[in-house]
Amino acid sequence: MPKRVVVGVVTGDKMNKTRRVEVPRVVKHPKYGKYLRRRTVCYAHDEANESHVGDTVEIIESRPLSRLKRWQLVRVVAKSRLVDVAALRAAARARSRQRVASETPGNTSSQDQALPE
Repeated sequence: MPKRVVVGVVTGDKMNKTRRVEVPRVVKHPKYGKYLRRRTVCYAHDEANESHVGDTVEIIESRPLSRLKRWQLVRVVAKSRLVDVAALRAAARARSRQRVASETPGNTSSQDQALPE
Protein backbone atom coordinates (compact mmCIF):
# COMPACT_ATOMS: atom_id res chain seq x y z
CA MET A 1 0.00 0.00 0.00
CA PRO A 2 1.52 3.39 -1.00
CA LYS A 3 2.20 6.03 1.61
CA ARG A 4 -0.04 9.09 1.63
CA VAL A 5 1.51 12.44 0.71
CA VAL A 6 -0.36 15.59 1.78
CA VAL A 7 0.28 19.34 1.69
CA GLY A 8 -0.48 21.52 4.71
CA VAL A 9 0.49 24.64 6.62
CA VAL A 10 2.83 24.62 9.64
CA THR A 11 0.99 26.02 12.66
CA GLY A 12 3.49 25.13 15.38
CA ASP A 13 7.29 25.02 15.47
CA LYS A 14 8.02 25.28 19.20
CA MET A 15 9.24 21.70 19.51
CA ASN A 16 12.68 20.62 18.36
CA LYS A 17 12.51 18.58 15.12
CA THR A 18 8.70 18.42 15.28
CA ARG A 19 6.16 20.52 13.40
CA ARG A 20 2.39 20.79 13.83
CA VAL A 21 0.87 20.76 10.34
CA GLU A 22 -2.78 21.50 9.56
CA VAL A 23 -4.22 19.89 6.43
CA PRO A 24 -7.49 21.50 5.26
CA ARG A 25 -10.28 19.37 3.81
CA VAL A 26 -13.89 19.81 2.71
CA VAL A 27 -16.61 17.38 3.84
CA LYS A 28 -20.29 17.18 2.99
CA HIS A 29 -22.72 17.23 5.91
CA PRO A 30 -24.55 13.89 5.99
CA LYS A 31 -28.01 15.33 6.60
CA TYR A 32 -28.04 18.85 5.16
CA GLY A 33 -25.62 18.40 2.26
CA LYS A 34 -23.75 21.61 3.02
CA TYR A 35 -19.99 21.51 2.44
CA LEU A 36 -18.00 22.25 5.59
CA ARG A 37 -14.37 23.16 5.99
CA ARG A 38 -12.50 20.93 8.42
CA ARG A 39 -8.84 20.44 9.24
CA THR A 40 -6.68 17.52 10.19
CA VAL A 41 -3.76 18.12 12.55
CA CYS A 42 -0.63 16.06 11.89
CA TYR A 43 2.66 16.11 13.77
CA ALA A 44 5.58 15.76 11.38
CA HIS A 45 9.26 15.05 11.92
CA ASP A 46 11.53 17.84 10.60
CA GLU A 47 15.10 16.63 11.08
CA ALA A 48 16.83 19.88 10.01
CA ASN A 49 14.32 22.29 11.64
CA GLU A 50 13.95 23.93 8.21
CA SER A 51 10.24 24.82 8.37
CA HIS A 52 8.61 27.53 10.47
CA VAL A 53 5.11 28.80 11.27
CA GLY A 54 3.17 29.74 8.14
CA ASP A 55 5.23 27.65 5.72
CA THR A 56 3.41 25.37 3.30
CA VAL A 57 4.97 21.90 3.51
CA GLU A 58 4.62 18.47 1.97
CA ILE A 59 4.57 15.56 4.41
CA ILE A 60 4.52 11.79 3.95
CA GLU A 61 3.16 9.01 6.13
CA SER A 62 5.76 7.08 8.16
CA ARG A 63 6.09 4.60 10.97
CA PRO A 64 5.25 5.89 14.46
CA LEU A 65 8.14 8.09 15.63
CA SER A 66 6.62 9.08 18.98
CA ARG A 67 3.25 9.20 20.72
CA LEU A 68 1.85 11.71 18.19
CA LYS A 69 4.30 11.80 15.28
CA ARG A 70 3.27 9.68 12.30
CA TRP A 71 4.49 11.88 9.43
CA GLN A 72 7.82 13.10 8.02
CA LEU A 73 8.59 16.36 6.25
CA VAL A 74 9.40 15.87 2.55
CA ARG A 75 9.99 19.48 1.48
CA VAL A 76 9.01 23.07 2.09
CA VAL A 77 6.70 24.04 -0.78
CA ALA A 78 6.51 27.77 0.04
CA LYS A 79 8.08 29.87 2.77
CA SER A 80 5.89 32.09 4.93
CA ARG A 81 5.65 35.76 4.12
CA LEU A 82 4.60 36.70 7.67
CA VAL A 83 6.63 39.39 9.40
CA ASP A 84 7.65 39.00 13.04
CA VAL A 85 6.74 42.46 14.36
CA ALA A 86 8.22 41.85 17.82
CA ALA A 87 11.60 40.92 16.34
CA LEU A 88 11.58 44.04 14.13
CA ARG A 89 10.82 46.28 17.11
CA ALA A 90 13.55 44.67 19.22
CA ALA A 91 16.09 45.16 16.42
CA ALA A 92 15.07 48.82 16.01
CA ARG A 93 15.43 49.41 19.77
CA ALA A 94 18.88 47.82 19.77
CA ARG A 95 19.98 50.01 16.83
CA SER A 96 18.73 53.19 18.54
CA ARG A 97 20.49 52.28 21.82
CA GLN A 98 23.71 51.62 19.95
CA ARG A 99 23.44 54.93 18.08
CA VAL A 100 22.77 56.89 21.32
CA ALA A 101 25.70 55.17 23.08
CA SER A 102 28.09 56.01 20.25
CA GLU A 103 26.98 59.69 20.15
CA THR A 104 27.31 60.26 23.93
CA PRO A 105 30.68 61.94 24.75
CA GLY A 106 32.75 60.57 27.61
CA ASN A 107 30.69 57.49 28.44
CA THR A 108 31.44 57.78 32.17
CA SER A 109 29.12 56.43 34.81
CA SER A 110 27.45 58.66 37.41
CA GLN A 111 29.51 57.11 40.25
CA ASP A 112 32.78 58.15 38.62
CA GLN A 113 31.60 61.77 38.35
CA ALA A 114 30.38 61.92 41.99
CA LEU A 115 33.71 60.92 43.59
CA PRO A 116 36.36 63.68 43.72
CA GLU A 117 40.00 62.65 43.49
